[in-house]
Amino acid sequence: MIPEERERIISEDYADLIIEWNGDPSAFDRFPDTTVQIINAQYAFVHVPVSFITQDIVYRMGYSVLPTCFGIISQSSLESSGIFRLRNIPIFNLRGQGVLIGIIDTGIDYTNPIFKYADNTTRIVSIWDQTITSGTPPANFAYGSEYNREQINLALQSEDPLSIVPSTDDNGHGTMVAGIAGGREVVESNFYGIATDAEYVVVKLKPAKQFLRNFFFIEENAACFQETDIIFGLLYLYQSAINLNRPLVLCIAIGSSQGAHDGMGTLSTYLSGVSAAPGIGIVVAAGNEGNARRHYSGRVNPAIGYDTVELNVAENEAGFSMELWGNPPDIYSIDILTPSGEYIPRIVAGRDEHRVISFIFEPTIIYVDYQMVESQSGEQLILIRFSNPSPGIWRFNVYERGGLNIGFNIWLPMNGFISDETYFIRSDPFTTILTLGNAIGPLTVTAYNDVDESLYSNSSRGYTRTNIIKPEVAAPGVNVIGPSLDGGFTPFTGTSVSAAHTTGIAALLFEWGIVRGNMPAMSTVEMKNLIIRGARRDMNLVYPNRDWGYGILDVFNIFDSLRGEMGI
Repeated sequence: MIPEERERIISEDYADLIIEWNGDPSAFDRFPDTTVQIINAQYAFVHVPVSFITQDIVYRMGYSVLPTCFGIISQSSLESSGIFRLRNIPIFNLRGQGVLIGIIDTGIDYTNPIFKYADNTTRIVSIWDQTITSGTPPANFAYGSEYNREQINLALQSEDPLSIVPSTDDNGHGTMVAGIAGGREVVESNFYGIATDAEYVVVKLKPAKQFLRNFFFIEENAACFQETDIIFGLLYLYQSAINLNRPLVLCIAIGSSQGAHDGMGTLSTYLSGVSAAPGIGIVVAAGNEGNARRHYSGRVNPAIGYDTVELNVAENEAGFSMELWGNPPDIYSIDILTPSGEYIPRIVAGRDEHRVISFIFEPTIIYVDYQMVESQSGEQLILIRFSNPSPGIWRFNVYERGGLNIGFNIWLPMNGFISDETYFIRSDPFTTILTLGNAIGPLTVTAYNDVDESLYSNSSRGYTRTNIIKPEVAAPGVNVIGPSLDGGFTPFTGTSVSAAHTTGIAALLFEWGIVRGNMPAMSTVEMKNLIIRGARRDMNLVYPNRDWGYGILDVFNIFDSLRGEMGI
């Protein structure tokens, strides 16, 4: 790839699209002035002039060509997960030795002592910082800068580490996740990482490009990443594990409310495929959307012929998107009533359509796209994007044609991409797991308070829209001590925390299974089954369920359940 083409990958003057090319080069003929990156036999990324992205791009090319926008999910107890009990048995003194923990997030504070060995050398194998253009990209990748163990150790010996390895974590989320998963213990601060002998491979994601933020009305200061960069990050982590011939446990603590919530989509499908590979464990945070009032599920009232959806829009909401996914085979359509009483008659469904709607008494502009058969889910999507929406109660009557009246779902953007005061009046806390948490293959984790064993109230709840059981397990995620950017420690809450905790435990399982040779072909599939089998369950609840999955994570129970059948 020539320098000009490399520049397009990071340039704000070029937009990034995801194309299903399926081995046919003619799929790229319709794009002007294009740089193409082949990902596999099915997908490619194309980089086109940003002028190609017009308001009707979904109508012209389909919803799936636009990279999904992802945000961070969260801003403890070893005893409750059975780790101390396990370590008291000498043969099970597992600490993640020989296992890699993969972090794909906001970066890592590599200078923090919890990521070092006792001799002040780093436990980080490498960092790929996608935001830095002054260094050398990883082999087979076209942008960003890679820093290896030798460079990081050289930086740690310097009085000015950032002059040698300038990669930082300005947000702190990635550092927190990495620390909880495997940071060295600091007893005086009541901090205990899980897999304290594991090593790290880290990807710092570059921010999403402005064209994508503009299209979905995501504020510039929001932590937002785009699907294409995440896929490249996953490829980097996977290749690193193969090159080092070591098992990798990957923590994904970023999410999105976009998509059909059915486990499909480019990135979700990729994760499910990789999760079947031996030596790879994938843990995903469920999300913190359960009580956010950003999901609506409904059915048309046959007596009146529609269902009324009421949406409260906050003051000073600059813009946002909303996605209605209809359950097939019925076909859905909407009309609109504004807070001031202006009425937009029913937009009849019958084919793909793009509408731009303006009002007399409202400053709002609404862009409506009907996708009758969205390419990845095969289901109907109505994408509604609001520019400068008037505050107050908006009403949408949803109509269906087909007669089965199976129902529909609507999702607003996740936390960080929309005001907390923009919400559905009659919301549904279920089916609120974020997009990647619906992927079939990975282990999806929710959060609970290990002090009183209560579910974290904001945890996203299952199942998927197609009734696949998610989440699978609950882990500590309320007031868990983790590292902060000032070098100290502070309590963190959310499903990012529980995913990090579970990632550390997964590293212990991979040490036992692969490094020690007890289950040499362990993949996410076997890891999930072990964790589900060992989960603690309340006799007063029915499992699996939409809140807790199969129960509370307990690593001691995992091995206790194996003793009879494996002779351990």
